[in-house]
Amino acid sequence: MKQYLLTGMLAASLLLAGCSALLERDYASVAPHNAVPATEGDPSILRADSYQELVNALIYLVTGGMEEGTVRLYTDTENVEPFLADACLEVVQEDPLGAYCVEFIKYTVDPVVTYCEADIHITYRRTREQVASIVQATGVTAIRSELESALTSFAPERVLRISYFEEDEDFIRDLARQAYYDVPACALGMPEVSVSIYPKNGRQRIVEILLSYPLERPELEKRLEELDGILGELARELEGWPDLPAAAARTLLELGEYSPQGGSAVNSLFDSGEANSEGLALAYAALSQRLKLPCQVAQGTLDGEIRFWNVVQTETGWRHIDLAAMGQVEDGEDDPLYTDHAFQKLGYLWEESSLPACTKS
Repeated sequence: MKQYLLTGMLAASLLLAGCSALLERDYASVAPHNAVPATEGDPSILRADSYQELVNALIYLVTGGMEEGTVRLYTDTENVEPFLADACLEVVQEDPLGAYCVEFIKYTVDPVVTYCEADIHITYRRTREQVASIVQATGVTAIRSELESALTSFAPERVLRISYFEEDEDFIRDLARQAYYDVPACALGMPEVSVSIYPKNGRQRIVEILLSYPLERPELEKRLEELDGILGELARELEGWPDLPAAAARTLLELGEYSPQGGSAVNSLFDSGEANSEGLALAYAALSQRLKLPCQVAQGTLDGEIRFWNVVQTETGWRHIDLAAMGQVEDGEDDPLYTDHAFQKLGYLWEESSLPACTKS
């Protein structure tokens, strides 16, 4: 009997110590890589007549989270060892699920008269719950939606299976940043985002996204509840006001002021009475969402310095509004809503494709 041990260790930067299972979700989807391989009458014994069928059988075992399995190889006995070695290596290094969850595969081989029987033993570095929680995502919109869902529930992890994905870790981190500003009412501190992609290349890949928040989850949930009450009260006070986009901004500035050294979270203005441009933009976006005003957080520069502000939809179209600038002028001195051209004349610059066009009606 011959025995062969195949280790499937990936680069140390991709290994995770003590990975936790994904948080509860109301749906999950993992697409099988291949069809169910042929069996020998006994569903626990798989049959392979070629190298690809052997790979399919191994992937079938991995997809089912099986730690042991039997494969009967109907091939030249002399080719059994190279076949098994190459097939195991391919599953561990090139198949998305294998690269993500398998630590190593080992096997023993028994030659029989017309075939060789391989007993397969698989060691995993992910739990069955983690594998079952992988979500199928197609396209940038789906990835961003999953990230928004994670951020609104302060989930520490999202694992996605993506087809035709050729981007890198920086691309995912940028999407996570965009998603953070898309859910301003939950923006209680930008989490650190760690991204691992399995494998490095291929038509299908698994993307593991770990989110590390600045506060513990119970504290985040407590602050979220407090913020929800504040926003609800402000929205009721503003109900029916004319010129609602400007009125909402002025109402927020009655509660605090702009400070370059102020906090950058959505609740900074309400908790300490001051916030930097990011904190003000998040507070305005969160209140606008409560008022059902279409609004986005914008990022660019003002006179070369990083600056956050908002674009909001008004009766005459989309307009720029910067609460940090409003707090530095006398009430009634300026209309706080600007077109692109007027805003650029003030020294603001931004990536124009990232925001709706703010033109005259």
